[in-house]
Amino acid sequence: MAKTLSPFKSLPAERRLTLVQQALAKHKGARALYAQRIAAKGGGFRAATLVTWPPEKLAKECLRLGALTAQDELELLQLLYVDLEPQYQITFLDTAGVPHENGVMPDDLETPYADPDRVRAGAAAVLAAHGEAGRHYLRTLVVYNLAGWPGLDAAMPAEG
Repeated sequence: MAKTLSPFKSLPAERRLTLVQQALAKHKGARALYAQRIAAKGGGFRAATLVTWPPEKLAKECLRLGALTAQDELELLQLLYVDLEPQYQITFLDTAGVPHENGVMPDDLETPYADPDRVRAGAAAVLAAHGEAGRHYLRTLVVYNLAGWPGLDAAMPAEG
């Protein structure tokens, strides 16, 4: 049986590359962190050299060597769905009746964020409005935060 890819790794390669480049531009310490990880993987470059590389080259090498951790992948998906493309989250939260500002939920919300009926309605709205991209967003929630969204796994149609 084939192993299911993480939501990040299931994105097309070009999309993953763009996300890493966005993280390098947005997060101050990302360049040094990724350079250090690449250097630790071997290949002959020191971290001091790698930080001078253009963002696209550094991002490509980071992905080529698998220098991202599971936490990095989660942060990149948050960057995607909260900062860069919040429309999926906005549709889901609006329909589920969860307070937010442009897709950003208040820090003090407690889980679960909505009851199962509202979660199902939110999932249906995302799938109807956003198709396959919406399915990927919902799959990301199932993998990383199912406790916050009871019944979301059951609301997801089988992939096929």
